[in-house]
Order: sequence, then C-alpha cells, then structure tokens
Amino acid sequence: MFKDKNKNSVDVTKEQNKIAQGTVFKGDIDSKGSFRIEGSVIGNIITEGKVVVGETGFVEGTVVCDSADFEGKFSGQMSIGTILTLRSSAHIEGEVQTEKLSVESGAVFNATCKMKGVKSLNEQKDQTKKAGKEKTA
Repeated sequence: MFKDKNKNSVDVTKEQNKIAQGTVFKGDIDSKGSFRIEGSVIGNIITEGKVVVGETGFVEGTVVCDSADFEGKFSGQMSIGTILTLRSSAHIEGEVQTEKLSVESGAVFNATCKMKGVKSLNEQKDQTKKAGKEKTA
C-alpha cells in the first residue's frame, strides 16, 4: 500500500546545475548538487557538490563547496573542502581556504591562501550567512 520513499530517491549531490554562457545570475545559490558555470554569478554559491567554472565563467562573491575546478575568473572568498584545481586560463583574486591546491602553469593566483583542515559544510554555511547579515545590517 505504501511505497518506500528511499527506493526511488536520487542522490542530488551528483546532479549538475548549469549557468550557460551569456547568463548573468545575481543572488545567492544554496544547493546540494554540483554546478557548471559558463556565464556570470554575482553572489554566494554554497553546495555540497563540485563547482566547475569554464573559461567563459565568472564568479564574484563567496564559494563554499566540496571541490572546485576553475578555468575562468573568480573574485571573492572561497572555502573548498577537498581540492581546488586552477587550470592554465584561471584568474583568481581574493581569499582561499582549501585542503589541497593544484595550479597549472599560466594560471593567475592573486589570493591569500590557507591550506589546512576546512570546517564542515554546515559550519561554512553558518559563517557565510553571518557574514552576509553583517554586511546588510
């Protein structure tokens, strides 16, 4: 009579969201799924998944995620749980906290960087939300 809700559940952390080239998104994103960004995001991105920023992609704000792979541009604060990979076309400015960092030759990395154990995702979310409230208060 009743269906098992877990039988047909989808692991949303494996789902990928995409912001296409030519799109400008202004605002905050809070998701469990991964992101591929070819357009522009001005705001905060918080996800349990991976953030991939393509060559035409641009992010200005705060990024909190498990891992990230950048080919495009970033300006702001990043808190990466496992590894941040910067491809040769990447241009990063701001503050970065990650456990591991991989930088290809040619990448621009003008950021302060802390490489140590990163806080849990929930702690990072709370910290990001508090920082946003302090700016608007």
